[in-house]
Amino acid sequence: MRMKPSLVLAALAWPLLAAADCGRLEQISAHEGQVLPFAVSAPTAPARGISLVLLAGGHGHVGLDAAGCPTQLKGNALLRARPLFQARGYEVVTLDAPADYRGDDGLAGFRIDPAHAQDIGRVLRWLRGQGAREVWLLGTSRGSISAVNAAARLSGETAPDGLVLSSVLSTSVSARKSWAGHHVFDLPLDRIQQPTLLLGHVDDSCPRSPPSGQERVAQRIGASARTQLISGGQGPVSGPDACEGRSPHGFWGQDADMVDATLAFIESRPR
Repeated sequence: MRMKPSLVLAALAWPLLAAADCGRLEQISAHEGQVLPFAVSAPTAPARGISLVLLAGGHGHVGLDAAGCPTQLKGNALLRARPLFQARGYEVVTLDAPADYRGDDGLAGFRIDPAHAQDIGRVLRWLRGQGAREVWLLGTSRGSISAVNAAARLSGETAPDGLVLSSVLSTSVSARKSWAGHHVFDLPLDRIQQPTLLLGHVDDSCPRSPPSGQERVAQRIGASARTQLISGGQGPVSGPDACEGRSPHGFWGQDADMVDATLAFIESRPR
């Protein structure tokens, strides 16, 4: 039986992440003088002049090595898809955690902190200084909280030109650590004015990111927000793995579909 092209690309993308040239490692000074590393990966097709900043989920500490390659969270949907974005002409920026948030909890409650938004803004300003015509934030799962934090608080050259939020955390859960229950409604969503795509999967069974939650988030943001659901893939996953990368929550087996939806939205914006 022949595999769908999207499944073939998804199967290839993750191994390529480790084998491919991940780009160059950069560092800037963040809050309180902390070091904030990120990797800049050049497009492998004619450049569009647009930078995509990837905000991974989970604890958010991707563990960039000296070559700019992630050593952690490599199964995250956005990190898996990096080569696919590059192949469409986009510069891809993989943001790591600052030096003081690399423990077991990673970014933890810092995701909703104004200082985290300002750190992201420093990276966006740096990219514009390097010639980026547009800079978009792509946040998935817990990364959606970081993206919303930045878009809602920043302005001018530190603010993103647009957002793509996938598997958005829109509901709370009971947890031993209070920050584990954070979601995008903890932030001033109504301040977001940039074009925003809320991308989900119809079979996402993670209790933190129900597909129905997208509409609630879009209503709070307002007219600039759009929603889209992807179907297919391996079907629902239950239990603890429902919120992990190898599930509909992480668009497992559908990296190409996720990339197509993301870039169709970005490329539809008037310029």
